[in-house]
Parts: sequence; structure tokens; C-alpha cells
Amino acid sequence: MISSFEQLLEMTSKHNCSISEIAIEEQVSDSEQSRESIVEQMNNTLDVMLLSIESGRMSQQKSTSGLTGGDAYKLHKRISEGKAITGNIISEAICMAIAVAETNASMGRIVAAPTAGSCGIIPGALGSLIKECGVSKDTATRALFTAGQIGLIIANNASISGAEGGCQAECGTASAMAAAAIVEALGGTAEMCIHAVAMSLKCILGLVCDPVAGLVEVPCIKRNASGVTLSFTAAEMALAGICSMIPADEVVQVMKRVGDTLPKSLRETAEGGLAASATGKRLQHDVFKKLSCMHTCACKK
Repeated sequence: MISSFEQLLEMTSKHNCSISEIAIEEQVSDSEQSRESIVEQMNNTLDVMLLSIESGRMSQQKSTSGLTGGDAYKLHKRISEGKAITGNIISEAICMAIAVAETNASMGRIVAAPTAGSCGIIPGALGSLIKECGVSKDTATRALFTAGQIGLIIANNASISGAEGGCQAECGTASAMAAAAIVEALGGTAEMCIHAVAMSLKCILGLVCDPVAGLVEVPCIKRNASGVTLSFTAAEMALAGICSMIPADEVVQVMKRVGDTLPKSLRETAEGGLAASATGKRLQHDVFKKLSCMHTCACKK
């Protein structure tokens, strides 16, 4: 098993190949499945991501809690009218990230990437590349292997759980995974991918996990939007040859230490942060009152 980014780079250098190639060979070896089967499974994963984008951005459906829903549709309409101010690549990525996160909140089918709370970031990045940059599905599928390899190293050295390490562990990891995927999909080197990972994580260190009413909706969905923009920012810098002064492995170590020092109230308990704001508390009261009424009505039937 590859345990560090340094080791990963050594392998890509030794075999003169991409991160995705290393990831594919690792999975073939570990699973004892054929290369074709492994790639087909990942291609199916990409298809689910793309379907989640479409279902999310064409729907105005509210989540069961009523807290979220319909924002991707609003963005899609604005982009279609030519009013986007951030350019189509970023605007589409934001819209797609929100679409998938809203699909998750309305109990639709999504891919945990690496978690449900951060599920929109990688699909938003790759979906935008496919739509706006002409990246092929085959290239996007390979980029998913790169993203997976990045996520695996972070998970094994820090955490991808908001309850353990705050939102930096969820949206932060997803942003790093997406940044590396973007870099490889656009022809960047393995070293550039790892610099993009480091720069992504450095920019999101310390982000707390403070879900209003304990639901993966507020502020989680909008953090998917900011996370995907961060992934493009890091990828843009890395592709230009900009390097992270702090090595990616050290950034992950710091991420682990920062996560460990976060108080319990800021680690998915809904006891602090935005969840503890006046509006956050009111929304929690309203949501649970609504859900209680729905449960009572269902029982009477």
C-alpha cells in the first residue's frame, strides 16, 4: 500500500507514469480483478456523478427538512442566460457541485467522494471539465483514479471524517482530490498534482464542521461550491509551475494535528459554529417541529 505522497511520486518517477496508472495497478493487484473490470467500475461511478448533476440542477425540489433545494436550478438558469460573472468553467463547476450536494440532501443517488457531505466537489470539477474544456469521459475516469489515490493517502494519515477532523477533513480532502484530478486531466505531471493537493489543503486548514440542525445541508452544500472553486485555484497554480513550500505529506500531518485540537462543538455535533447561531438554533427548532409533525401524521395513517 502507498502510504505517502513522497512514495507515490517515487513510484510515478520509477515507472514513468501518471498517478492514475499507479492507482489502477494498485487496485488490480489488491482486488485481483482485471484491469478492464476496474476501469469499467470507475466509469460507472463517473456516470452516477454526471446523472446526479443533471437531476440536481434541473430540479427545484426541496429537501425533506425544507432547508435546501433549488439553488442549482437558479444557477443553471443564470448561466444559461449568459449572466455568469466567474466564467463558464468555474460557474458550471459551482452549479454542478451544488446540484450533486442537493441531490444528496433530497435522498437522491450520489457518490460519496470521499463523503456524502463533500459529494459535489469532484463531480463539479470533472463535470465542468467535460462540458467546458472538452475533456473526454475516458480522461475523466482516469482522473477519478488519481482523486481516489489522493483521498486514500489523506484518509490513512489524517481523516476524511467531519466528526473526527472537522470540515477540513471532508470538503478539504475532496478539494485536494479534485485539484489533483483536474491537473492530471489537463496534462499536468504527477508532481504538479501533489503540489495542487498541498495548496488545496493549506487553504482550508481549520475549517470546522458545524451543520445546522445536525443535517448535511447548511452550510455543507455551499461549502461544496467553495470547495470546487478552491480545487480549480490550486490546479491553476500548480499547472503554472507554482509549488507548495510545505510538502504535501507535512500539510496532511498538520491537518491531522489541527483536526485533533478542534473542540467537540466544532466536529459535526451541531453544538457550535453556525449551528449555535441564533438563526441556526431557530432553524433547528423549526426543522424538528416539522419532522415531528410529519412522523405523527404518518403514524395516524
